[in-house]
Amino acid sequence: MPIKSYLAHPHDGKKEELIKAISSIEQCEVMPAQNENLLVVVTDTLDELADKKLAEEIEAIDSLKLLALVSGFNTPINK
Repeated sequence: MPIKSYLAHPHDGKKEELIKAISSIEQCEVMPAQNENLLVVVTDTLDELADKKLAEEIEAIDSLKLLALVSGFNTPINK
């Protein structure tokens, strides 16, 4: 299960719009910075394919200026 964290930078004046857009995605958790115009986004997906699709979905949001991967790891699913 890939779990990744990103810094998301909104376009000027679009922080609340970006929070709403990313928060509506089930595999995402959003934590806005209190003193900066940026968001911390944590994603959790089932596999690499779902992770790639999720990243593409986030990057397609109009209010997003920049998405920077901070860290990521993959934990195997126990069967």
